[in-house]
Amino acid sequence: MSRVPGTAARRRLRFDGWIAGLGTSSGTRVVLGHWQRSPFGRFSDVMLERADGERLLLAPTTGTAAFVSGTYTFDTVSVVPVGVRVTDDTWSVAAGPLDLRFTTGRRGLLGIALCAVPGPLARRPAWSALTDRPAGVLLPGVRTRGSAGAGRREWYGARDLRPVSALSATLEGHGLGALAPVEPPVRFGFGSVPRTPAVTRVTTTVELGPP
Repeated sequence: MSRVPGTAARRRLRFDGWIAGLGTSSGTRVVLGHWQRSPFGRFSDVMLERADGERLLLAPTTGTAAFVSGTYTFDTVSVVPVGVRVTDDTWSVAAGPLDLRFTTGRRGLLGIALCAVPGPLARRPAWSALTDRPAGVLLPGVRTRGSAGAGRREWYGARDLRPVSALSATLEGHGLGALAPVEPPVRFGFGSVPRTPAVTRVTTTVELGPP
């Protein structure tokens, strides 16, 4: 297992990027993390939960796979190439057995409000703690702070939210069906993504547990 950057006691690691939460009519739910800045550099990873409840992680390196699987819970972890291309409003994802393409729509009132949150404020764990209860009211199942695996804690600071309007996807060569709500909620960690498929710009802060 690769050494995680910055394993000093209670050190905080920051990830800046986007999280897409998607449901399909087959029952498979997909959570894509697309990180422009992180302790591991630029990378993307995919979490999937099948209709039968099996949870899978697709990560591009042993280091990212070890870190993500140490923070969240999975039944299967695979190290595979993960490529993401964003062209205007269209996202194309190739991740091992998964081929995914989705389109985002115009942001609503909540997305407009989140765009007004200054970046330095969104990166503060105290802000995420303050928004945890309102987020759960506006987006049931969503949490902006909580406990994770290996004694870690997490905070999510959102800065944008755009709905997903269309999707096409295959997993292991089988079509996953049409775009659908993320229902039931995914069970990788302490919270789920919004029930309505969406892409959220977010700063995630992870506080590591004792070494």
